Amino acid sequence: MCKTILIADDSRFSRNLIMDILHREGFQVFFEASDGAIAVALYKKKSPDIVLLDLTMPTLNGLDALRRIIEFDPSAKVIICSAMGQKGLIVDAIKSGAKDFIVKPYFNDLGPAIKKLFS
Repeated sequence: MCKTILIADDSRFSRNLIMDILHREGFQVFFEASDGAIAVALYKKKSPDIVLLDLTMPTLNGLDALRRIIEFDPSAKVIICSAMGQKGLIVDAIKSGAKDFIVKPYFNDLGPAIKKLFS
């Protein structure tokens, strides 16, 4: 499966963990961002098929990055991956355009969630 995925998380460990999981699911092309501002800039430059955003990042948080990406491209496929699984944040993310919300570190549903967006 040759889809491009932008992984935005301020933790290198989390980015590497997500990439390892997605490699096992057959994904191969990744872009990385360590904060929301870089994620938005990379999205505009590279147009990845999927964006995985953490909520808590420096410079620009994930919710604000999500809103900017959706403003730029309303059809963007964004999944929030965050340890902050409070119901209010999940609702805000979905209302702002996220297609799904995965609570870290429970990534078992990540591969199927991404594949669902392509079916």
